[in-house]
Amino acid sequence: MKRILLLSDTHSYIDDRIIDYAKDAYEVWHCGDFGNMAVIEELEKIKPIRGVYGNIDEAKIRTIFPEVLSFKCEEVDVLMIHIGGYPERYSPLAKKEIAERKPKLFISGHSHILKAMFDKKNNLLHLNPGACGKSGWHKVRTMMRFTIHKDEIKDLEIIELGSRV
Repeated sequence: MKRILLLSDTHSYIDDRIIDYAKDAYEVWHCGDFGNMAVIEELEKIKPIRGVYGNIDEAKIRTIFPEVLSFKCEEVDVLMIHIGGYPERYSPLAKKEIAERKPKLFISGHSHILKAMFDKKNNLLHLNPGACGKSGWHKVRTMMRFTIHKDEIKDLEIIELGSRV
């Protein structure tokens, strides 16, 4: 059983609340727009990170993290893309990757809009943790936490970190 902390769009911002939640996770998954290396370095001190680069991330971050990440966690096939859209409105890249890889869990960021939706057509759970940084148009900073046990994704929690201003 693995507890995952899912975040996105830190935009160079990290605080003690994010760090505290990271300490309680098995791994931290980041959906891109880290913003700078300092965010990565802080998180790496605590737990392993899996992630993808985002559209604002510099060349160095793009050498560490891929655009598309596909992996297995326990018995769940996971696909992560920063600009992925959501069911019925996936980006062209997400449509292609979902069709080829057939994940059980598809994760994206970018929109700063928190979403948890089941996609019946592709038989997958789509998650977007919103944005936990302070840059952007979102009003509330958010992230998610959940557990993967064998082939189940369960105990999904929405974590509100307060106002972005």
